[in-house]
Amino acid sequence: MPDTDFENRIVSSAVSEEDRGTDATLRPKSLDDDEYVGQVKAKENLRVYISAAKMRGESLDHVLLYGPPGLGKTTLAGIIAAEMNINIRVTSGPAIEKAGDLAALLTNLGDGDILFIDEIHRLQRSVEEILYPAMEDYALDIIIGKGPSARSIRIDLPRFTLIGATTRAGQLSTPLRDRFGVLLKLELYTTEELTRIIQRSARILNMQIDDDGAREIASRSRGTPRIANRLLRRIRDFAQVKGDGVINRQVSDYALGQLEIDSLGLDNIDRRMLETIIKVYDGGPVGLETLAATVGEESITLEDVYEPYLMQIGYLNRTTRGRCVTRLAYEHLGIEPKPNLSDDGQFSLFDNCK
Repeated sequence: MPDTDFENRIVSSAVSEEDRGTDATLRPKSLDDDEYVGQVKAKENLRVYISAAKMRGESLDHVLLYGPPGLGKTTLAGIIAAEMNINIRVTSGPAIEKAGDLAALLTNLGDGDILFIDEIHRLQRSVEEILYPAMEDYALDIIIGKGPSARSIRIDLPRFTLIGATTRAGQLSTPLRDRFGVLLKLELYTTEELTRIIQRSARILNMQIDDDGAREIASRSRGTPRIANRLLRRIRDFAQVKGDGVINRQVSDYALGQLEIDSLGLDNIDRRMLETIIKVYDGGPVGLETLAATVGEESITLEDVYEPYLMQIGYLNRTTRGRCVTRLAYEHLGIEPKPNLSDDGQFSLFDNCK
């Protein structure tokens, strides 16, 4: 069994119980730049789509939101509903176990309403097939009876908007993906954008924070607002107990050091993973299953949770032969790379990972 729980990591982009309690307070309510920071391209396009739908008096086309966890896909779905001034029903792929569950949701929607399905890539195939005519023709095809006496009836649905959210767009089937008229990819946030988000959250939560303190937190938040807000709450505790209640750069640096989060937002689990590849496997390549067994984690957790950020900052490579640590990771960890002897008798670095 894994010896770590990635959802309990403070730099995890998964939703924790504490996040559920404060997310509703901190979530933006509109697309205004002062309210919803970042995702400039997605916001610009979305404003056009919403305005056009309202001018025509039609429901918005079906929307697919995809990107890493913690970037605000659920928040954006709520904003779309608010901007369109319509109701939204929220559910998730794993929660819809049977076709009847989806049929009940769809038949209870009003005209123009939004159905938001988080983790839509985890829908059962039988459930997904019910969605095809619902999205395309606004109708449900239901089979009544069994055997020779079975018959099909069609139930008309109100014109609704389906908003799907996924962290794994590649796992969506082609027929489902093709039925979305609007595809919006959410990108990781810059340090400047996260600084503005942290300052806004601090105002809402009545925290005292200066620009340098906000920037220090932003630079270690892995480009993710959910992590930034979580760090802000933890650093507030240190500011109140160890300082004068004001979050400045010195307090932020001290608190993040106590939380074992370094200057790039790596925690002890990230560093242990990199050090394992370096010290046990000479920097790689090492297969995913082998690495998972060595560090005591599930392979899917390594692939979905740990690796993406390490790859984005250039510390880890995925090759056909396995995972490899890069020169940048050696430098960050303060480890001297071990040279390899090539066929011509010359020493070179990282030959195994080419």
